[in-house]
Parts: sequence; C-alpha cells; structure tokens
Amino acid sequence: MSLPISVLDLVAMRPSEPAAAAIARSVNLAKHVEQWGYRRYWLAEHHSIEGLACSATAVLIGHVAAGTETIRVGSGGVMLPNHAPLVVAEQFGTLAALYPGRIDLGLGRAPGGDFDTMRALRRDLTQSGDGFPELLAELRTYLGPGTPGQTVKAIPGQGSRVPITLLGSSDFSARLAASLGLPFAFAAHFAPDMLLHSSGLYRSLFRPSETLQQPWLMVGVQVIASDSDAAARRLFTTPQQRFLRLIRNQPVELLPPVDSMDNVDDPWSALERAAVESRLGAAIVGSENTVKAGLEKLLAETAADEIIAVTDTWDPEARLDSYHRLAKVAASVETRILAGTDPSRGLANRHFV
Repeated sequence: MSLPISVLDLVAMRPSEPAAAAIARSVNLAKHVEQWGYRRYWLAEHHSIEGLACSATAVLIGHVAAGTETIRVGSGGVMLPNHAPLVVAEQFGTLAALYPGRIDLGLGRAPGGDFDTMRALRRDLTQSGDGFPELLAELRTYLGPGTPGQTVKAIPGQGSRVPITLLGSSDFSARLAASLGLPFAFAAHFAPDMLLHSSGLYRSLFRPSETLQQPWLMVGVQVIASDSDAAARRLFTTPQQRFLRLIRNQPVELLPPVDSMDNVDDPWSALERAAVESRLGAAIVGSENTVKAGLEKLLAETAADEIIAVTDTWDPEARLDSYHRLAKVAASVETRILAGTDPSRGLANRHFV
C-alpha cells in the first residue's frame, strides 16, 4: 500500500498577525489535506512562544474537527506533565464524544516552554520527566473502563479508549511505548540526532498488547516540496529563520523566504548555522523527485509506518502546494503495512488506550 502521511501543525503566525488568521489557515489546510488522503491532522502544544498560536491544543482540535468531516484530528502532542491527567481525559473524552472515531491523543513529556511558563501552568516544579510513566498510567485509568472502587472518573472520558501515541525525541518514550505496546512518534522535525537509535530500539523492544500486535512507528519530519529543488530550498529559508530566531530567544513568527541565509539582516554565525542545520538535519526539501528519494531513504533507514510532515512557508499557497505534492509522492511510495497493525483502522482502534 502507499505510504500513510499526516500533518503536524504549529499554527504559526506572521509578525503582528492576529492568532485568528493563523488558526483560519490551519482549518483551511485541514480541509485540503482531508481531500488529498492524509491520515490525521495533529496540533502541537507550545506555551509563551511568540509566533505560535498552539497553546490551547484541545480547543484547536475541536475547532479543526468541526471544520472537517473524516480526517482524524489530534495532539502532537499534549505535554502531559503540564496537566492533570483527569483534565486531559475529560477534554479528550469530550472531543471523542463530539467526533467519534476521529480523535487521537499524542502525548509528550517535555514542558513545551521555559521555567517561568512551567510555574504559570501550575506544574509541579519538583517533578521531572521521569514521572511521565506514572502520569500516563493515571490517564489511561481515566480513559479505560471503570473499575470497582474507582472513586474518581472522567465524565466524559471513562471507557472512551481514546487512541494514545507516545511522542519523543530520545529513547525514553521509545522504550516506554515499546513496553506498553503503544505507537511511537519520533520528533525528527526538530531533534533528528537519535532517530535511528530510538526507532530501532522501539522495534526491538516492542511487546504486543491489546492495542497493537506489531509496532507502529511514526516519524515527524520537515518537508517542503516545490516545482524545483531551488524553489523548495528558497521556501525552506522560512523554517531556517525560525530556528535561528529560536536559538537567539527571539519571536519565531513566519518570515518571508530569502535567496540565502547569509543575506538576512543579521546573518547567522558559524555556530548558529551548525545548530540550525543540526536541528533540521532530517528535513526533506526539493522537487517531487527529490522528496520521493528522501522519503524512500528515510523509510529504508527507519522502517517507518507513517510520516508526519511539518511544513511552514511564508506564502499559504506554497504550503498548500507542498502538501499537495507530498500527497502525490506518498501515493507512489510503496510501504509494507502488516494486516491489523494500523492503529487508525479496524478493531485495533477500539482497543487503543
């Protein structure tokens, strides 16, 4: 079958642009990729980052789901240490009640912001990411069937079995997802260094569960497709500028593309260039032929079951064009999906907790 592809959206804004405009672009994109056969539309969680309008992830998911009809919509992902597991279960249980069979719950263990933001979120500041397994276990209790003597229940949410995927950029969540028999998504779109190690570890340690009999590996990757390699590389200077500004602790709004990153108003230093290129090292940028070759190389290296594409351009039409081209490319890439392993289809979805 053809390669399953999905979208991860950070709901990026232009400078001085209202959040409503960026959110409207997200809904428009979701409508298009739904028509083009994308598997799911995921929305990120980031807090107190100027330029990204994705702090209220559950609200955005409901808005995008309301504006579409069939595509799965979910979180890529909810940063669980920021939230009480009961609240997450209630939110996603409500979403699942409103949009049955269409809601996914991707979970991460990073804070999604700095120390002061963590404090403002009322997160337990003595807690490290090492407590993530306990938070996950509590959340699964609220999404699973009620048990005798259970005094606190998620209403709605209890028994909803909202599908869960673990996200990560290291081997921590890879090991946890493998041990629990859950799908795993690796964040190579901003931290590709441990992609091969973590994906291999996930597959080698995977234990079949009620949810999955075989591992399901998703890889998030930056993708920009255009009519030529040169045109795509020029569009790619927009995310390059974002990561440069992120390193400099500056707002990360969308900026217009440039002919060369050496010609921006404040050019990058050698160290900054190395840092940006490291973070974007897995990016697939170019013509349709170049993107196809990049996807095939990624699949050969990771045996990924699904690709989650992150595409941000200054021009919304260029973004739509890139996702349209990617859909055509993915349809021509053959991949081996074992029967019954796709967590978005069939019986497996009903047992996904």
